[in-house]
Parts: sequence; C-alpha cells; structure tokens
Amino acid sequence: MRALFYPSWGALELRDVPKPSLVGGEVLVRVSNCGICSSELETFRTKSVRRTPPLVMGHEFCGYIAEANGTQSGWKEGDKVIAHALIHCGKCAACLRGDTNLCIERKVFGMHRAGGFAEYVAVPGHVLIPWSDGTPGTTAVLAEPLATGINAMRQGPTARKSRVLVIGSGPIGLMCVFAAKRLHNSNVVASDMIPERVDAARLMGADLTVNAERQNIEPEIAKHWSGEKAEFVIDAVGSAKTKLLSLELIEPGGMVVWLGLEEDRIVLNSYALTLGQKLVSGTYSGSLNDFQQAAQLLASGALDTRWITEYPLAKADTAFHAMLSGKGNSIKAILQIGEPLSKS
Repeated sequence: MRALFYPSWGALELRDVPKPSLVGGEVLVRVSNCGICSSELETFRTKSVRRTPPLVMGHEFCGYIAEANGTQSGWKEGDKVIAHALIHCGKCAACLRGDTNLCIERKVFGMHRAGGFAEYVAVPGHVLIPWSDGTPGTTAVLAEPLATGINAMRQGPTARKSRVLVIGSGPIGLMCVFAAKRLHNSNVVASDMIPERVDAARLMGADLTVNAERQNIEPEIAKHWSGEKAEFVIDAVGSAKTKLLSLELIEPGGMVVWLGLEEDRIVLNSYALTLGQKLVSGTYSGSLNDFQQAAQLLASGALDTRWITEYPLAKADTAFHAMLSGKGNSIKAILQIGEPLSKS
C-alpha cells in the first residue's frame, strides 16, 4: 500500500509499505481522508522523540471498514467510520471515570503505532465511531481536533466562560473558538500573528479578532469588554511568551488553559498567580465522549471549512511542508487518500 513515510529525522517520502496485519479486536480501515496535525509538524521540526522514525504518522482520519476480522465490535465491511486518535484500555481509573484521553496505557496513532498517512490502518474497533453520511471526509477528520477544543473548554467546570480569549488561531485554536461559541455561547476574542488565521477565527465566530503582529492584545480586549479582562483564556500556542501573556490577561479568579506545546519550561512570577487566585490547567486531546460530541457538531454542517486545503496522497510531502511554513492560507492540510465513498 502507499503511505507518506517518515524514514529518518527531517525526511518524508511517499513509498510502498506492507499492508497492516490484524490482531484480536482490530479491524482494517481503508483511509479516505487524514488531516495533518500541528503536533506532527512540531515533532518533525524539532526532531522530537515523541514521534521517532521510522514511522507512518497521522491520527486524524476517517474511512470505511475493509476487513471486519470476525470481531465482536459490531462493525461490518463497508461501514463508514471516524477513528479516535487515542487507543484507551477501558480498564484503568481514568477510563472508568470517562477520561479516556488520560488512560495510563494510551497509545496514539502515528506515534506509538502506524497512523493514517496511508491507504490502510489497523484500528481497535472500540475507538471507532460512525461517520455520518452527510459529513464530507474533509470535515469528518476534524472530529479529533474539535474534541481537543471541547475538552479545553470543559476544564474548570465551575469556571466563568462568558468572556473567552483564545491565543493562537491555528487549527486547534480555531476549534477552541468554535467550541466556545457553539457549546458555551461565549463572547470570544481570538488572536494570531498571521492575517489569514485571524480571518479564519472570524469564520469560526470570534466576536473580536486581534492581529498580534501589529496590535497589542491587552488594550484591544479592554476596549471590547469595557475594561474587563478575560474570564477564561486558552493558550493554543504554548510558547513561554504566550503562557505568561495568558496569566496577564486573565482576571482574578479566572481560568487559564495551557494547550499548545511550543515550549516546555518557563519562568513566571508566582505571586501574581497566588494573590490573584488564578487557576491554571493543562489539557490534552479529548475523551471518547468529547470525540463523539465533536462528530455530532460537525454533522450539523455549522463549521465553515474555507480555511482548509485538500491534497491528494501523491502531494502529501508538499502539503506537509506547506503547513510547516506557517504562511498565508497554509492553515490546515487534509489528505485525500482513498476513493470517495460514493464510488466504492
């Protein structure tokens, strides 16, 4: 089968690789579409050991069951499915309380095992959900990043979420904006340094967008919220600068969610955190429940996808490097891998 292969640090190539073999509980998914995630770009750029070559990456994919493998999963050949990025055990304390994204045994497609930048993927049946007939493949693969946005917005269940600031309007930041608007009816301010991403945040429903390249965020939100700061801030960038900024722009008693992974260590003034009684939470991916909710939201057709670019698998390397450049309209690339289901 054809795949975008990550053979060594700094290299990508389209090549033939063996079709996956199945073990108990797995089905074979014929991939229709697969999104390229910013986490894959970052680990490729920084040679992160989180994704160590040789490897087939890709964890945002949908397709249809090519082989059901005689499993008791309830899936049958031809079923349209979307795969959750994380494989959870279903038995640990985190899984039993519904936090499947925090499973102590979790495995990630395209990290711990072969992923969706290929024609076929072996997938445990319990991490698949139905792919709605009315949802295009290029929209269906956004269920995983939208689940991440939903999870970010549900942190701090008692936190105030009327005034929400999203720092960074890359794909995940955009999903946070959408989740805040659709699920919490928040008044949302979104920022980015790239004009096209600012425009995309507006498409997602942001009430105010700020071009951080030429505008200072703090006075802009002060004007927009009549002198108030944010009640809830999501840092979808994760640099030292944006983490510190998130703490400056949150009101006393407010909630900050750190989602981006651009930098690890920072130096901060902890007194401001303590004396302002500010809450800080990390967030990682989304649970299976978040994933299912995301798919339902996408099936409504409310998400504007004009900020997405499609590429055939043969142009996967081009798509990957276009997103790596981070310029202009290269916000989100989605690979068209299999034949459209209407032709299957």
